[in-house]
Amino acid sequence: MQCWQQRGLLARVLLPVGWLFFALVRLRRLAYQRGWLRSKRLPVPVIVIGNLVVGGAGKTPLTLWLAQHMRSLGRKPGIVSRGYGRTDDTIQKVGAGRTASEVGDEPLLLAQRSGCPVFVGADRGAAAAALLGDHPECDVILCDDGLQHLQMARDVEILVMDRRGLMNGWPLPAGPLREPVERVSRVDALVLHNNDQVRVDGVPTFQMHLAGSCFYRLNAPEECLLPAALQGLRLAAFAGIGEPQRFFDHLTALGLSFESHAFLDHHRYTRADFSFTVDALLTTEKDALKCEGLTDVPIWVLPVEAVVEPDLAHFVLEKIDGCTPA
Repeated sequence: MQCWQQRGLLARVLLPVGWLFFALVRLRRLAYQRGWLRSKRLPVPVIVIGNLVVGGAGKTPLTLWLAQHMRSLGRKPGIVSRGYGRTDDTIQKVGAGRTASEVGDEPLLLAQRSGCPVFVGADRGAAAAALLGDHPECDVILCDDGLQHLQMARDVEILVMDRRGLMNGWPLPAGPLREPVERVSRVDALVLHNNDQVRVDGVPTFQMHLAGSCFYRLNAPEECLLPAALQGLRLAAFAGIGEPQRFFDHLTALGLSFESHAFLDHHRYTRADFSFTVDALLTTEKDALKCEGLTDVPIWVLPVEAVVEPDLAHFVLEKIDGCTPA
């Protein structure tokens, strides 16, 4: 929301509601700390990748990166997520033949790219238990989002913060914060996505950016193009992710000129969204999952890979190898 960028009039009007929200957040966390509410414990270590602000900050690319690198190091991760944007909150396995409306766009992308079993559910602990029941070989659970989902105990918390930072630094709905700022100092690792402005004493910090320059055609993924092949065409780029401008900036850095169209995160596309008079459309992998058959204009999809420095995977393994299961 635009009002979250500054501490303007609307944000100030909403601030009393925000303080009430934070009071409830603190009370809920205290209930878990005192044992009045109990977290669900699993027989394998649990790693939660989350953020403090509403909207995407790069959690899903980081989850994918961590899953792939943990597999390369001999671990067998499973992934759980709520599955935002789907039609219900029941526990479901994400697999072949499922759609974004059924299981969520990000879990579907994770299942396609990671090679790991993926389950979704509003109750992440129950989803993880179902995953382990179906895949007993899994020896670690990655939770894409869920930093505030205290029903599931965790061994490692990873906080992702992108270049937007904490914006106006106020609680919902006056600002974007799901939890107080001091929560940053209590996580196990901080991953800064295109953000070199933040430092938190005592919290190991990692840098991340997304890399990708080869497009594939939706409905014909064997067709691939480099940016030079798209230059000179009338292009429109669209994205419904946490920060669409990040995708547009990536395309500009590749030397492309285009008209940009930003949608809300997890937007469910219809034919009416594609009234562009262009030669080709450019989009993200996450958005492409919801666009098949909606336009006759060629859609070129840009897959990206997270680049993380230093080695977060080894850091996480060192943490969980010294932990008892969650």
